[in-house]
Amino acid sequence: MDFKGFDQPGSTAAGDTRSVKVMIAGGFGTGKTTMVRSVSDIKPLTTEETLTQASAGDDHLIGVTDKAQTTVSLDFGKISLNDTLMLYLFGTPGQERFWFLWNGLFKGALGAVVLVDTRRLASSFRAIEEMERQKVPFVIALNIFPDSQDYPVDEIRDALDIPSHTPVVSFDARSRSASRDVLVTLIRHLKGRSAAALEPR
Repeated sequence: MDFKGFDQPGSTAAGDTRSVKVMIAGGFGTGKTTMVRSVSDIKPLTTEETLTQASAGDDHLIGVTDKAQTTVSLDFGKISLNDTLMLYLFGTPGQERFWFLWNGLFKGALGAVVLVDTRRLASSFRAIEEMERQKVPFVIALNIFPDSQDYPVDEIRDALDIPSHTPVVSFDARSRSASRDVLVTLIRHLKGRSAAALEPR
């Protein structure tokens, strides 16, 4: 798959527009919905519901006590990286009780962004494990919160037990430009892999 010119939004390349499915994954409260909302060219579809006392035993709010809503199915948005490449973004639910929905979301995904909150690294372990199990190429995006500590990338990589060829970038999920840069990093990562690995499953 040729992504030539993908990082010049105003450029025009020969050929038809290609559509690519990308997953936005990560643990509970890592900023998946925020990223989809900030970067999408269209008003995104979200399936957020208000957290209630009834869910207190299932939704662990350690580190995200101010969180009032949660995704119960998926988030959907899309962004054109240039005139010939369209990314369809599928945000996954973060809570364990909704993980059964992930299998359907993996179908046809070319790659993924795994969001990580450095204050709660363990919350994204399951997402990374699923990417590896499903053989979906991914990049790690460290969502910077106001009280996040600045850890060296090598320490983060070791703590998450991910290989050196997997990109790790820091960003603010509220920023459209920063979120777009993360997606560009993913596409560059996909381009660097073999042609066989780039074919949708």
